[in-house]
Amino acid sequence: MLFASPSFLFVFLPLCLAAYFASRTMATRNAVLIAASLIFYAWGEPAYVALMAAMTVVNYGAALAIDARDGSSRKSALIVAVGVNLAALSLFKYAGFLADSLNLVLAPAGLSVPRPQIPLPLGISFFTFHCLSYLMDTYRRRFPANRNLSQVALYIALFPQLIAGPIVRYKTIARRLVLRRHSLGRASAGLRIFIIGLAQKLLIADTLAPVADAVFDQSAKPGLVEAWLGASAYTLQIYFDFAGYSTMAIGLAIIFGFSLPRNFRTPYASTSITEFWRRWHISLSTWFRDYLYIPLGGNRGPAWKTWRNLVVVFLLCGLWHGAAWTFVLWGAWHGAFLVLERAGLGRWLKAAPSPVAWGYALLVVILGWVLFRAESLARAIEVWAGMAGLHGFGALSAATAVAFQPIHLWLIPAAGALAVFGLPWRVRPGPSTRAWIDTAAVALLLVLALLRVAQGTYSPFLYFRF
Repeated sequence: MLFASPSFLFVFLPLCLAAYFASRTMATRNAVLIAASLIFYAWGEPAYVALMAAMTVVNYGAALAIDARDGSSRKSALIVAVGVNLAALSLFKYAGFLADSLNLVLAPAGLSVPRPQIPLPLGISFFTFHCLSYLMDTYRRRFPANRNLSQVALYIALFPQLIAGPIVRYKTIARRLVLRRHSLGRASAGLRIFIIGLAQKLLIADTLAPVADAVFDQSAKPGLVEAWLGASAYTLQIYFDFAGYSTMAIGLAIIFGFSLPRNFRTPYASTSITEFWRRWHISLSTWFRDYLYIPLGGNRGPAWKTWRNLVVVFLLCGLWHGAAWTFVLWGAWHGAFLVLERAGLGRWLKAAPSPVAWGYALLVVILGWVLFRAESLARAIEVWAGMAGLHGFGALSAATAVAFQPIHLWLIPAAGALAVFGLPWRVRPGPSTRAWIDTAAVALLLVLALLRVAQGTYSPFLYFRF
């Protein structure tokens, strides 16, 4: 189910809110949210509700087993539990990729293995990382294992963040699983935040999507202008699509009494790739930092070990995003620039004028998004060649000319400014004139977003595929 769909906005959410606030006890409210989360997931993936339920029960029991042990048996229990989670993720997400890669190696010998056709369950990368962080933090004794299955189930399956994050640590919402405070002011603030995210998705990301799709999927050899147009459109699309989802998730969570972590902090304002990853998909980058980079040794020891750790983390970060070599190479791309910045480029960037450092970071990010979006390395090279002017200045292809409408002439620079500088106003409660202006602005965004919803176009979030 999509946050931006009529079924969610006009049926699911009102019924969920009515049932939730009609409940008097926290246990009943938790039960309402669990039921709503299962319905929400089953709406798009009914076949895999049992998978998510089974993973919840397995990780609930595994955490109890880890908590009850000491010494080597405790570590063994963690290894088995982590292995079960990674095996499930690998089966559903990477089995086909592994078969394809193996067939490339076997092809010269005339051998091959069958490619399994297993559909990818929605959000499996996200709720698997929830489970893994819960297990590892239990092992580290940051909190005792929760003996209440319904609370663990709600942590894993809470529908606002179930499909595409943010990746929430158990400790962040542990207290809210037991006690939550609700007020009209909090609900109002959450609704406003949700509307802003809805507008980011529908009014910006979805409007730019046809341009990016035309350049990447239909234009054979894009020229200089067309290649940069497509790369810029996708750079803005993926930001407002994913940030829009995270913003909506945070707003919904506030309405239900939870506080989810902020996932973006104007990442395109970064002046280095190191800074970019402190601002982009923060919940994922901090997950990899805490559960992989630091256990590998972090920045302790000689420089080459730090560089190795960065490369390993970002290769796996790329693989987490998708089962294709383009994603692995995208991770390697970012890992390479992080190593360069650690090796001395970072000091030069700090001494350089801010516009120069910002231009460098933005260029690296945009070129990386080309690799991320392209269906193959060959296609990415074609777009890069176009961006370098190797295909000529060139007019727009027929597909791009149809996709590029007059609205894009002002939307692309306006969205770019918004992505770099953030909202020009802040949502403020209260009776002040500024608060009324903010309210009017949010109301206008809601009207425009609902008009887009009324068009009935199906537009899933980009990160659903991960």
